[in-house]
Amino acid sequence: MNTTTPDPTHDADDEHTTGHVYDGIEEFDNPLPGWWKWIFVASIAFCPPYWIYYHGGTPGRSIEETYSVALADNTRLQFEEIGELQPTAETIVKYMYEDSWRRVGSIVFQTHCVSCHGRDGEGKVGPNLTDDVYKNVTHIEDIASVINNGAAAGAMPKWSNRLHPNEVVLVSAYVASLRGMDLDGPRGPEGKTIPPWPELTVSDEDAPADDS
Repeated sequence: MNTTTPDPTHDADDEHTTGHVYDGIEEFDNPLPGWWKWIFVASIAFCPPYWIYYHGGTPGRSIEETYSVALADNTRLQFEEIGELQPTAETIVKYMYEDSWRRVGSIVFQTHCVSCHGRDGEGKVGPNLTDDVYKNVTHIEDIASVINNGAAAGAMPKWSNRLHPNEVVLVSAYVASLRGMDLDGPRGPEGKTIPPWPELTVSDEDAPADDS
């Protein structure tokens, strides 16, 4: 009967090394702990839902948009600074050109209006807001009136009971600022072409001082 004599130079630990030796140090080939591998697998599986949720195009979920919402919320706390705005043509035109306040209007639009008017105002269920053709607006202040009171037998709901008066003015300024972008949307032109918005006028108190 043949018998195998154990090799006295063979070490059982040799079966668990990679064969790499550096400066007399051997590299063991130990398997990764099971818990570590499952955490790794779970992190990979978590990536697609995370990307879809935060970067899939849904308004208000990206880091930039979350920051804008927080900034707008903070800006609303400053409403005492401007008092309660009236939805006049002069006021709406003024806030079309004030970036920080128009951003508040943008957030109101992104929060409440994109489902009907599109992310950039290009129109979806509701009409395109980026061309020169309007259904229920003839003058710039009519935008605030439509927002406050609704239109088209309720297809455009009234928002006067859900928005702060300042939010109505600021979102009106934002909507007015979309005019001229002429984005392509699913709906064709609806209504009639109206005159341009009034020009921004600088009051005496806002005019630069005369140093002469």
